[in-house]
Amino acid sequence: MKTAIIKISLAALLSASAAFGAFAQEFAKGVVNKVDAKAKKVTIKHEDLKNLDMPAMTMVFRIEDSALLERLKEGSNIEFVAERVNGKLTVTEVK
Repeated sequence: MKTAIIKISLAALLSASAAFGAFAQEFAKGVVNKVDAKAKKVTIKHEDLKNLDMPAMTMVFRIEDSALLERLKEGSNIEFVAERVNGKLTVTEVK
């Protein structure tokens, strides 16, 4: 009986770890080239974006969170997470 409980507990723990790993995002480094607050877009020169399988380049991203947009300044070095949101490349986190 104890063995069954341990196996179930271990399986639950592994499932939780796998789920957490799927949601943990890797931050990439970049430099803000341009901020277009009206269009809610930002141009970033970035390193490889591994989660999007994208090489280093300069490109435009959408930003849905206005508070996040206000924190971005041209020329700033940032660390950010970009994801596909409704099919559009979007910055979802910045630190």
